[in-house]
Amino acid sequence: MKRRSFVAAVGAAAVHASCRSAPDSPRAASNTPTSSELDEVSLADIATGLENGKWTCSRLTELYLARIDAVDRKGPQLGSVIEVNPDAMALARQLDGERKDNRVRGILHGVPILIKDNIDTGDRMRTTAGSLALSEWRAPQDAFVVGRLRAAGALILGKTNLSEWANFRSTHSTNGWSARGGQTRNPYALDHNPSGSSSGSGAAVAASLCAAALGSETDGSVTSPSSINGIAGLKPTVGLLSRSGIIPISASQDTAGPMCRTVRDIAILLSAMTGVDTEDAATAGSQGKAAPDYTRFLDPHGLRGARLGIARKFFESNAPLDRFLNACVDVLKKAGAEVIDPADLPTHSQMDAPEMEVLHYEFKDGLNRYLARLPASSPARSLTGLIAFNDRNRELEMPFFEQELLVRTEAKGPLSEAKYVKARADCLRLSRREGIDAVMARHKLDAIVTLTSGPAWFIDHVNGDSYTGGCTTPAAVAGYPHITVPAGFYRGLPVGLSFFGPAWSEPALLKLAFAWERETGARRKPAFAASVPD
Repeated sequence: MKRRSFVAAVGAAAVHASCRSAPDSPRAASNTPTSSELDEVSLADIATGLENGKWTCSRLTELYLARIDAVDRKGPQLGSVIEVNPDAMALARQLDGERKDNRVRGILHGVPILIKDNIDTGDRMRTTAGSLALSEWRAPQDAFVVGRLRAAGALILGKTNLSEWANFRSTHSTNGWSARGGQTRNPYALDHNPSGSSSGSGAAVAASLCAAALGSETDGSVTSPSSINGIAGLKPTVGLLSRSGIIPISASQDTAGPMCRTVRDIAILLSAMTGVDTEDAATAGSQGKAAPDYTRFLDPHGLRGARLGIARKFFESNAPLDRFLNACVDVLKKAGAEVIDPADLPTHSQMDAPEMEVLHYEFKDGLNRYLARLPASSPARSLTGLIAFNDRNRELEMPFFEQELLVRTEAKGPLSEAKYVKARADCLRLSRREGIDAVMARHKLDAIVTLTSGPAWFIDHVNGDSYTGGCTTPAAVAGYPHITVPAGFYRGLPVGLSFFGPAWSEPALLKLAFAWERETGARRKPAFAASVPD
């Protein structure tokens, strides 16, 4: 979650003139890890390799665990994986046995995947949201989406670091930092931020520490780190994926989301996780709307004839990023899209205040419900207890930033209060009827397009984050889908292109993003540079 209400966007200095290719790579760090045979491999590549005997699940697991050790711990010290699954090798042998017995569950059978550490896994790993207050909490069962992944044959390799409490703790926090996991770094420039709150998932996927990863988003927590780490990421329609077993911020905005190196991998992972969950009422709306196989919507010519509206206002005051967007628009046109430019939301920038009000109320309600599940011995079984724990452990929990957002949240009342009811109504009106829906209808669009974010900023534990702009709020507040895909580089730092639209429009967005990916080939693997070029 980005604290846009409190932090001013800071512009970048310059942008590469073309979306089609990257500039020279930044200088390599002295501890750059050696190449791995798993660099940049796709889910389909892995499935083929498992099928033809190139790998076993056990061998894949060994290779990924070695890669995590080399990149996260010994080499660049990326800090993206907060915990590896102590049972990973045993699970791999079990999955190999199933394959040997011709009991293959599907394309994900034996594929190692990382899970953000605010998503429950009913195993020996902990679920902590990066907080020491939950350092001994082991969930009794998998989150619904994790259960779906296991049923599809995926191997849960470990948990990824995140911005503590999904970045809803302080007004001047540093993304990618948690008391439990420390600081996650950007694999393209190690002194730059990976964004968040799914920081570890984004960095780990970019660095090929896993086949794919699962993140979660309230506002920007999947799409922003995906953009800034040079990968694809999807925030689905709220209700397409269950939230049960995920430490909450907002019942109206939270969702899990796949984070992968390719759009096809996004479609594969998404297909495995959908389903109606009786523990999450929002998923009832997905009945008849979820697709069993999202890969069937992928079309390399999907931009031909598409009507795309360009949302200019997100970056129009930042001349370099506006030029970058111009180059992207040129590519869209050359690929056959019909572009309406500009096609801005009439309610642009009006959602921040009511959104923050809603999040405070819903976070208190949802977090108290989640923490009440913890055993009586837990140091934090309520928001009040969490605040007190942080105060008692200030040196460990708050060495760089405080917990103002938790304190403000604690001061809120129940969801029946008039302030919450009005704020939620304002959010729906501004983001849907007068926002995305209005623009889509007026211009008869297939999607709204703009840059996802600016490039990564420096890690700064003194002043906190210096955001470089972003477009994530309208789709997040509306509960609508939003996909980001690599668009190019700014001095060695990735920038993503966003496609968002109305509820349940994942098929259209995947089609457009896949065609963009094929047209540009913009993704480049990271070099683990110490910094970007001067």
